[in-house]
Amino acid sequence: MLTRFFLMGLDKKAGVLLTVLAVLAVAVPFMALGTAPDSPWHLSTHTVALLGKYLCFALLALSLDLVWGYVGILSLGHAAFFTLGGYAMGMYLMRQIGSRGVYGNADLPDFMVFLNWTELPWYWHGFDHFWFAAVMVMVVPGLLAFAFGWFAFRSRVTGVYLSIITQALTFALMLAFFRNDMGFGGNNGLTDFKEILGFDIQAASTRVGLFVATVVALAIGYVLASAVVASKLGKVLIAVRDAESRVRFMGYETDRYKLFAWTLSACMAGVAGALYVPQVGIINPSEFSPASSIEAVIWVAVGGRGTLAGPVLGAVLVNFGKSYFTAALPELWLFALGGLFVLVTLFLPKGILGLAAQLRQRLPSRGAVAGTPAGQKGV
Repeated sequence: MLTRFFLMGLDKKAGVLLTVLAVLAVAVPFMALGTAPDSPWHLSTHTVALLGKYLCFALLALSLDLVWGYVGILSLGHAAFFTLGGYAMGMYLMRQIGSRGVYGNADLPDFMVFLNWTELPWYWHGFDHFWFAAVMVMVVPGLLAFAFGWFAFRSRVTGVYLSIITQALTFALMLAFFRNDMGFGGNNGLTDFKEILGFDIQAASTRVGLFVATVVALAIGYVLASAVVASKLGKVLIAVRDAESRVRFMGYETDRYKLFAWTLSACMAGVAGALYVPQVGIINPSEFSPASSIEAVIWVAVGGRGTLAGPVLGAVLVNFGKSYFTAALPELWLFALGGLFVLVTLFLPKGILGLAAQLRQRLPSRGAVAGTPAGQKGV
C-alpha cells in the first residue's frame, strides 16, 4: 500500500531526474576519492561542497514548488524554514566543538563565553545528540508553518496579501536572530564547526558523505512530492489552486488541505537547510533575508512552476550561473538575475520544462493562420 503510494507519481521526468541523481551519487564520490589530485577528472572538496550546496537549493526549490505550483500559494518567506533547519543543525555542530573552541569551554559555545553567559540556555539542551537535532530540523520549521498557516488559511488570507505576510515573517525572524541576547550568535551566527557524527567535517570523505546524503534527501523529497501530487489529495490541492471557492462550496475544508501542503513544504525546506550548513560551514541571520526567498521563487519560475523537476533544474542552473558570474562580472550579477526573472515571466511563463509544450502549441497555430490545414499541400 505504502509502496504503491510512493510509486504512483513516478513518470518519465521522475525517471530521468532519479537516474541523474543516481549517477551523481556514484560518479562524484569516485571522482573525489578515487582519482589522483592531478587528474583532470578529480573533484576537489570545494567543488563537492559546491555541488552539494546546489542540491540543497534544489530541495528548497522543490519544497516551494509544492505549495506555489500545486496549491497556488506564492511564499516569499520560505527562507525562514530553510534557515531554521540550518540553525537546528548548526546548534548540534556547535555542541560537538566542546573544549576545542577558542576559549576552551566544554559547556558553552565561544560566542556565549565572549558575551559572558554563565550557563547554556534551556533551548540548547538536547542538541548534543544528533537524533534530537535531526528531529528538530523538521519539527521547528513544521511547527512554525503549522501555526502560521492555521491562522492565515482559516482567516482566508490569499494572494498578494499572504505573500506579503510570509515575507514579513522571515524579515521579523532575521531581525530577531541578529540580536545577541537571542542566544544564536547574533550577526556572526554559528560557525567554526569541527565534526559531525564523530567525523572531521573538513575531510574529503566527510564532504563526499554529506553530498551523497543530500542526493538521497533530494530523491526522497522528489518521490514524496510526486506521490502527494499524483494522489487524490493532490487532485484536491490542484483544484484549490485553480478554483478554491468552488472546492469549498463542494464541501471540502480547503484550509486543511492547504495547511497540510504548507507544513510538509516547510519540513522539506528545513531538511534542505540542515544539509546546507555543514557543507558551507556557517549559518547566520542573513539567510533569513527576504532576498533569499525571492531567489528561490526565481529558481522555480526559471525551471517551470508546477513541474517538480523544473525547480530542481532551475535551482542548479541559476546557482551555477551565480557562482560563475559573481566571479566574472560581480557588478552585473544582480541586474542579470532581475533581468532573468523578467524575461522568464514574459517569454517563458511555464519555465524551461514548459518551453517544448509552448513550441508545440504555437506551431499548429501558425499553420492555421496561414490557411493550410495539416496534412494538405498548398495550391
